[in-house]
Amino acid sequence: MAQTATEMFEAKKVKVLPLVQKLASEKPTAMQVQNLTAGYGGSPILKNINLDVPEGEITILVGPNGCGKSTLLKTMARILTPSEGTVTLKGQNVHQLPTRHVAQQMALLAQGPIAPEGLKVRELVAQGRFPHQSLLKQWTKADRDAVDWAMEITNIAQFAERPIDALSGGQRQRCWIAMSLAQETDLVLLDEPTTFLDLKVQVDVMNLLTKTAKQAGKTMVIVLHELNIAAAYADYLVMMRGGEIVADGPVNEIFTRDNLRSVFGLNARVIFDAEAGRPLCMPNLNT
Repeated sequence: MAQTATEMFEAKKVKVLPLVQKLASEKPTAMQVQNLTAGYGGSPILKNINLDVPEGEITILVGPNGCGKSTLLKTMARILTPSEGTVTLKGQNVHQLPTRHVAQQMALLAQGPIAPEGLKVRELVAQGRFPHQSLLKQWTKADRDAVDWAMEITNIAQFAERPIDALSGGQRQRCWIAMSLAQETDLVLLDEPTTFLDLKVQVDVMNLLTKTAKQAGKTMVIVLHELNIAAAYADYLVMMRGGEIVADGPVNEIFTRDNLRSVFGLNARVIFDAEAGRPLCMPNLNT
């Protein structure tokens, strides 16, 4: 009997797995999380998390609601302080570094940001330059160039003088992404940047992030809910459940039927899209 495309993918994956693991182990690390326990009000949500974020790649965190994805991102970004373990950036513990120093190395786009009423697009994007300002160093040509570049690459330059609240949801999200990019950091953390957006706009946002990561050589860590969007864009995929990392690695290795069942309780087929070179899931409708 002829093999299906999915069966051929699974067979091929087994053969190349040792090489994939070897190459992954040789990649430089942008951020390292070691033995991390963290939560809110003394109640731990994350339990002994260990994660090496590959440099120059898009790492996507997925998992059921309440599994700790956003908590992990907030701890990586210094919003939360761990009760145990460390988060290191370029070999330094981020929770022991000055805030300005960290903000010059790492940008965070939180979930559902809200701009002050009447704030213009250029004014919002310019806020990304705050970590580079001081009493002795005011606004410079470098700041202006960074803002112009961020608006250009996110395709919002035509809205520069318009109020944020006059834009559509997708346009506003591109403005917030531009602000993060204007910060000019090597590492960008994004918490559910596609939430509440239509599918076409989700794809537009993820295409933008992918293009920027590749062109500017940035490392991105993104929390997402939509599994097939995650599979389509992740270089490195992290699956979480119950405050723990269940599986992490290259997306074609991690996005499997067994992992979807274990992490999400989802009975689904994983199909390999040969043209895209990516897996996708199709729920079994009869179970």
